[in-house]
Amino acid sequence: MSWQVLQTRRFARVYKKLTQATLIADTDAAVGAVADSPDVGERKKGDLAQLWVYKFRSQGQLYLLGYTREDTVRLIYLEAIGPHENFYRDFKR
Repeated sequence: MSWQVLQTRRFARVYKKLTQATLIADTDAAVGAVADSPDVGERKKGDLAQLWVYKFRSQGQLYLLGYTREDTVRLIYLEAIGPHENFYRDFKR
């Protein structure tokens, strides 16, 4: 049984600006993988302890899909997506 997936405003704004069809398809596949099994991502430590990150490649570049989850109600909140470069710095803002 898959989890329910909801987008935050930050994620929706970035997703809407994606222009390349292959990147959109790879992102949708990554969201599907996370929805099927939220444990595929890696849980962060320290001040980002609530964040889980799923890494995937698109067009030869590493992208990160950041999400949080609520286990009791089986909800996944998509928080951020972007290339690896400065992902964590931008997320903290």
